Amino acid sequence: MSLIKYNINHKGAGHNKPDAEVLRRVEELRAQTAILFDAEEYNRALQNTVDALKGLRDFSDYSDMEFRTVLVVLLFDLAEIHYGLKDYKQSKKEVEHIFKLLEPLLKQDAERFGEYHLMAMDLTARTLRSRKRMLDLLAKQQLHTGLLYDKVNAGVAAATDKLVESLCKDAEMLASTGDYRGAVKFYMEAIKLSKKRTGRVTRREVAMTIEMARLMMRSRQQRERAARLLNAVLPHAVALETVELEQDALALLAQIEEKEEESAWRSFMAKVQSAAKFRRNAKKEEEAEDTDTDKE
Repeated sequence: MSLIKYNINHKGAGHNKPDAEVLRRVEELRAQTAILFDAEEYNRALQNTVDALKGLRDFSDYSDMEFRTVLVVLLFDLAEIHYGLKDYKQSKKEVEHIFKLLEPLLKQDAERFGEYHLMAMDLTARTLRSRKRMLDLLAKQQLHTGLLYDKVNAGVAAATDKLVESLCKDAEMLASTGDYRGAVKFYMEAIKLSKKRTGRVTRREVAMTIEMARLMMRSRQQRERAARLLNAVLPHAVALETVELEQDALALLAQIEEKEEESAWRSFMAKVQSAAKFRRNAKKEEEAEDTDTDKE
């Protein structure tokens, strides 16, 4: 899958230079995000999209049609990125936001936004199918994990690597169903066994720690711990010269800082909904006044 192709209509900003700059920056970030997404560098793509959404809050008119269209497109980006990360629960939440934003837009221009509505439905269907498949795989995977535990406990060193891989798959599948706490437990066990097996921190342990921290970030109570883990593992990523993992860790640390602005995001979404409601009410009042004038 690829991200939606959308050319922003800069004329929508009119002569408002700050609004035009907001749209220009969003367009620039989306171009970078598309490249990262196609390269499956989902964590960096996620950071770009968060930055674009954050910048969009500076737009002056939340009821503006182009602003609302760009917001829908960015939410599609967010949903597709989380789908790529196999975080189906989060992807589903974003699709729900998309449907809410599309409802008034469909009433204004059904021909234009009908395509977006169909894409949202398709993404919902994909998410549900993937979640069911992951649940089925998880049940089978846990049977294999139990067998490998017995081998490791019996002292078969070669089985340890297979067990670590199995635990990571369990963690990924649990995360895809929204069980982040359970997934973290599997990652902790995998990291502990992997370190015991190698006797040092390798690229594998760094990658697992970063993934575990990403899941812990979803809990407000665990964010501080996630930040400590990322800061602890970052020097290892640098020492191992794993540029991609270093960038992932830094991107997650930036996201943790931005999580503190979630209240501002909720306020932003509320303002968007309020602006649309105000516009609809104003239009109804105007139509009512025109009707009364005609009667007179």
